[in-house]
Amino acid sequence: MGWIFLLCAGICEIFYAATMPRTDGFTRLWPSLFCAAFIAMSMYLLSLATRTIPVGTAYAVWVGIGAVGTAIYGMIALGEDSSLLRMLCFGLIIAGIGGLKLLSHE
Repeated sequence: MGWIFLLCAGICEIFYAATMPRTDGFTRLWPSLFCAAFIAMSMYLLSLATRTIPVGTAYAVWVGIGAVGTAIYGMIALGEDSSLLRMLCFGLIIAGIGGLKLLSHE
């Protein structure tokens, strides 16, 4: 169950990271509330994941999911760079996440 919580925490991180620019420095109410809600959900789900997954592993995977997911959002929705070298680097992050999962005892 810990890995499901961790995946959901990473997805929440993607949502809050994608919403953050719309908050305009947390001066716009609704985007700020949306962002804060996803920050809170992400932290809560991460804390649930750390009940069964070592904190270092959970944190690394959580950050990796958020980073790759937010980058994919940026490339698709915001037209950010999607060069082959950049994709290769994100592939390395995904490989690291997979490796941590394979080495997990949960």
